[in-house]
Amino acid sequence: MEQKHLSIVGYGKNRAEADFYPTPESTTQALMEREKFDGNIWECACGDGSMSNVLRKYCPIVFASDIRKDESIDGSKGIDFLKEEKKFDNIITNPPYRHAKEFVLKAKKQASRKVAMLLKLVFLEGIGRYEMFKDTEFPLKKVYVFCKRQKIYANGKIGKNSGLIAYAWFVWDKNHKGEPTIEWIKE
Repeated sequence: MEQKHLSIVGYGKNRAEADFYPTPESTTQALMEREKFDGNIWECACGDGSMSNVLRKYCPIVFASDIRKDESIDGSKGIDFLKEEKKFDNIITNPPYRHAKEFVLKAKKQASRKVAMLLKLVFLEGIGRYEMFKDTEFPLKKVYVFCKRQKIYANGKIGKNSGLIAYAWFVWDKNHKGEPTIEWIKE
């Protein structure tokens, strides 16, 4: 099957349309049942609203946005998170995988309390991310590792390699002191 690509300023050439991976309701719910977020939330890569709809059950003020402008977006369209200067208490999202580190670094500048990113577990690896994980001004607080593989599919459609990636919620907390901890999500 031929992949369609779109070139988006600020996100590199030939970004695959399949970079849209809707987050299952249960995946977002698992975070919200374990972590308290005081204040407002920015879901900055909202796609079809899968995550922001769950966030709204826990927080009355959720701003949802996405860089894409197509009809499936359930939020403010055409907002490039990496170029925005909006300030929020918390930023929670499932970022485009190719730009995960950039999203984390930007979120830590834009959030005043917490940042939570749904990322591949392998995000823990890499010398290029080492300093980011050792940051003490906006430190990593916790990594919530899913015991079961999450059913996260490109464009929301089951494919032949779907469900093969290990995911975790990475939570940075500006007020956290000490080393980060790991907690497993069994369901």
